[in-house]
Amino acid sequence: MINWQEQITINHEVCHGKPHITGTQVMVSVILDNLAEGLTFEEIVKDYPALTLENIKAAVAYAAQLTNRKELQIFDENNSSFSQNLSSQAEIESTFMTLAQQWREETRGVSSTNQMSMHPAYQQIIGMGEAVIPVLLRELERKSGRWFWALKSISREDPVSSEYRGNTKEMTKAWLEWGRQRGYQW
Repeated sequence: MINWQEQITINHEVCHGKPHITGTQVMVSVILDNLAEGLTFEEIVKDYPALTLENIKAAVAYAAQLTNRKELQIFDENNSSFSQNLSSQAEIESTFMTLAQQWREETRGVSSTNQMSMHPAYQQIIGMGEAVIPVLLRELERKSGRWFWALKSISREDPVSSEYRGNTKEMTKAWLEWGRQRGYQW
């Protein structure tokens, strides 16, 4: 099997901390999505000139190993070791649901966005960082909460144009499109 560790990196400042091909901003998930859509290795390399056939093989090897293990050891570009735990998404989901329920119960009847966003449970959700973004996008899509402030705080971006501020439908559309463009799945 190919040694994917030499070609795949995780750097919290590149690709939102997602696994990507070293020296590029092409996430492993993008390669796998293209393969799932039926593109050949050669077609992907043609569409992403920064990639090589070996990079595509490394992405497949990485995915194959993920399906065989609960936890993989990965090194970021500074050779700092950390684990990507597959159960962590379930933990993130569980923590989010607990905090969101607390937030909803304790802010029922509050109309001030500032007051709602400063609630300790909401702030703890923001403190969960980028890992909670897919959950926030899913909740936004389900229309179950005011997550714009959290998304903006975590991502340090705001895809909503000034003309749509205050228009929940358009703000939701802008954030969901932002998430799709950055490869988030929810």
